[in-house]
Amino acid sequence: MSDRAALLKGIRAWLVFFVVCLVLSGATAFPLVHELRWTEDLLRALSVSEHLPGLTDWIARVRAGLDQADAEYPFLLYGTDWLAFAHLVIAVAFYGPYRDPVRNIWVVEFGMIACAGIVPLALICGPLRGIPFWWSVIDMAFGVFGVIPLHVVRQRIKRLEALTAPVATPVLSG
Repeated sequence: MSDRAALLKGIRAWLVFFVVCLVLSGATAFPLVHELRWTEDLLRALSVSEHLPGLTDWIARVRAGLDQADAEYPFLLYGTDWLAFAHLVIAVAFYGPYRDPVRNIWVVEFGMIACAGIVPLALICGPLRGIPFWWSVIDMAFGVFGVIPLHVVRQRIKRLEALTAPVATPVLSG
C-alpha cells in the first residue's frame, strides 16, 4: 500500500470514528426523558449514591425537571430535538473530507473550532443556568476529546497534501 493510500485510509477511519461519536451524541438528545429514568434507576441499582451523592442528586434533579417539562411543557424538549438534529447535520458535513480530504480540510478545521467553542460556552452558560461546575467539566471534555481525532485527521491531511502537491520545475531562462 502506498503512503498516499495508507494516509487516506487512516484519515477515513478517524473521520468515521468521529462521525459515529457525533451521531451517537446527537441521537441521545432525542430520548432524554427515558434516558434520565434509566440512568437514575441504574445509579440506584449500583448504589452509586453511597460514593457519589452529588451525581445522583443532580441526575434526580434533572430527571424531575425533564419529567415536569415533558408533562406540562413538552414544547421545551423540542429544543433538544433541534440539538440532536444539529449533531446529525454536522456529521453529514464530514462526508466532504471523507471524499476529498485535502480539498475539504476546512470542515475538519471548522469542527476543531466548534470543539474549542464548547469550553467557553460551558464556562459562561453553565453558571448562568445553575449547572454544577463538575458537570460543566464533563461538557467541556466533549470538546477536548472531540478535538483529538480532528487534530489527528488535520495532521494527516497536511501530510497527504504534501505528498500530492505538484513538484515545481525550475524555469530556465535563455
